[in-house]
Amino acid sequence: MLEGSLLWSDLLFVVPGWDQQNCGVEQGQAGGPLAPGHEVLGAAVSGGMAEMAHTCRGTINLSTAHIDTEDSCNIVLSNGGRTYHLKANSEVERQRWVTALELAKAKAIRMRNNQSDDSGDEEPASQSDKSELHGTLKTLSSKLEDLSTCNDLIAKHGAALQRSLSELENLKLPAESGEKIKAVNERATLFRITSNAMINACRDFLDLAETHSRKWQRMLQYEREQRIRLEETIEQLAKQHNSLERACRGHLKPFAPTGSVQSAKGEASDEDEETEYFDAMEDAPAFITVTADPKHHRYEPLPQGHASNQSSYNESTCKDLLPKKRRRTRIPDKPNYSLNLWSIMKNCIGKELSKIPMPVNFNEPLSMLQRLTEDLEYHELLDKAVKCESSTEQMCFVAAFSVSSYSTTVHRTAKPFNPLLGETYELDRLEEFGFRSLCEQVSHHPPAAAHHVYSKRGWTLWQEITIASKFRGKYLSIMPLGAIHLEFHSSGNHYVWRKVTSTVHNIIVGKLWIDQSGEIEIVNHKSKDKCQLKFTPYSYFSRDVPRKVTGVVSDADGKAHYVMSGTWDEKMECSKIVQSSHGSTSTEGKQKTVYQTLSPKVLWKKYPLPENAENMYFFSDLALTLNEPEERVAPTDSRLRPDQRLMESGRWDEANVEKQRLEEKQRAVRRRREAEAVEALEEGYIPLWFERKVDAVTGELICVYKGGYWEAKDKQDWSMCPDIF
Repeated sequence: MLEGSLLWSDLLFVVPGWDQQNCGVEQGQAGGPLAPGHEVLGAAVSGGMAEMAHTCRGTINLSTAHIDTEDSCNIVLSNGGRTYHLKANSEVERQRWVTALELAKAKAIRMRNNQSDDSGDEEPASQSDKSELHGTLKTLSSKLEDLSTCNDLIAKHGAALQRSLSELENLKLPAESGEKIKAVNERATLFRITSNAMINACRDFLDLAETHSRKWQRMLQYEREQRIRLEETIEQLAKQHNSLERACRGHLKPFAPTGSVQSAKGEASDEDEETEYFDAMEDAPAFITVTADPKHHRYEPLPQGHASNQSSYNESTCKDLLPKKRRRTRIPDKPNYSLNLWSIMKNCIGKELSKIPMPVNFNEPLSMLQRLTEDLEYHELLDKAVKCESSTEQMCFVAAFSVSSYSTTVHRTAKPFNPLLGETYELDRLEEFGFRSLCEQVSHHPPAAAHHVYSKRGWTLWQEITIASKFRGKYLSIMPLGAIHLEFHSSGNHYVWRKVTSTVHNIIVGKLWIDQSGEIEIVNHKSKDKCQLKFTPYSYFSRDVPRKVTGVVSDADGKAHYVMSGTWDEKMECSKIVQSSHGSTSTEGKQKTVYQTLSPKVLWKKYPLPENAENMYFFSDLALTLNEPEERVAPTDSRLRPDQRLMESGRWDEANVEKQRLEEKQRAVRRRREAEAVEALEEGYIPLWFERKVDAVTGELICVYKGGYWEAKDKQDWSMCPDIF
């Protein structure tokens, strides 16, 4: 019986094999005028013939019917020359009914095909499942036959034993022997009674099994059909989804570039599930950039970091350093493992991703600590920022660096491994690039990682990042919490900013794609300069380029000096402002600012991906080297994590087993540590290489590097490290 609170016309849906008494409806109120041959009547669904107020006005065969949706609440059923309009109370109710009708239609078509052609048109996999089912039933029947044979044998031999004992009693034997025979006969009688009881029970079981074997077979067959139906429905949804994407791209944005352009209109990526993306056409930027006439403005050379030769921005300045160490340029290709995503994700809606046990099939062979270290791929931007003469020019490079950390995410839809508590990762590039980095997982719930980078070229970066994530059904929101600190040694300029929200779309159906949205405010706490960057969320209906980033660099007095523009996956440019004026008023009543600027200068441009990147998780050249085995690292280093190493080698089944072992080991250690902490009234876990302090700039409690790691590495003294692998 179909259930719900749908208001719909008085119909009787004819599905072969269905009990029509379970499809009754009550009369309601008439709807508005319609074209001839169409009628709309309101009715509340009820449960049986006793509740029907009148005879159904018409029937429609679902096996040949077309099901369509007019808007958020209306459903249209058409079959030949008849059309029925149905109205639901809400969009949720409409979707429930459309799903129920589609499943009923699929069942009707299947039953019609079975009646017309009994030869079967199943896929080889379905035949395999059917053979396995019949094999199981055949084995069960064989065992039942063996049990029946044993019943017969027990009855036969029991009767023979009873006869033999009776014959012994009739023999003329001494009195003592007669007593013993009598005692044996009594025991044999008890055995016979027990055997008879067992035989009767076995016979009853045999009769019951034979009676219900067909029922079991039908139940198993039904469950199998349900599974196949659901798989077909998901597959059909995916096809329809992709078809709609192509149609949208063809009609709405014929000029959109192909390839990595996202495949659906973005949903909201913040915590509020009801929030919608704004339309970028309506929400224009608060400023407009106009290139100034070079005849009227003398070009002022930028400092060394702003050299006019744009290609030099990504060139290495390591001529005075040792030759770069040769590192690996590829990893084993990603295996083609199939996985039922929905069977895992359906139980995850609304939960934090860090608390859900996931197989390695969803991962990439890097830990979150290594992904955090990947932010340093364009470290040369900070090396150039050191040489800037003014703080506003330096801010431009810092802003470009903050955007560059997202360039690796555009194709990276797999999740990194959640680090174990106490896990570390070092990246020592002191000889090659002048910096070395250390990360440590300092908390498990919530997961938090502390990061410290020192560069002998004049800067230090540190951060503690906590990842909060929510699975919303169609998309996954990832919210990095925590501030990033960057300090330049010579000037003392101290920059602080926070990351934007990342959103993974099409979790259930369609091709996965990632978007970044939100705002980044970078503040120089010494000079009070600011840079406000805006990451525009993707929209099919926007005329802007996808993944657009815009911003303005201003000084302590609020005067704008540079305009930042570009995309978070390709490049960032800065344009020096020579004049600003007030422009027209926007639709929201805000007055726009018009900036006249000099020609833009490219500060950052993304490196091309290595050859065969699509089969290597879309890793960049740096990412390919992050998990490369190295000697002398701490025993807690991510490179030594066994499940991650097995996954990188393509041995995913073994990696899943090892991942489960490591997680259970971590849980046992945590329970023991918590019990000891309660007894001693102490803190449960204390990081090894970092310590918690109140940050003087932000006032937040943050984990900062306390020293000792690189000294321990020089001595190869890792006695203080915990056994986590």
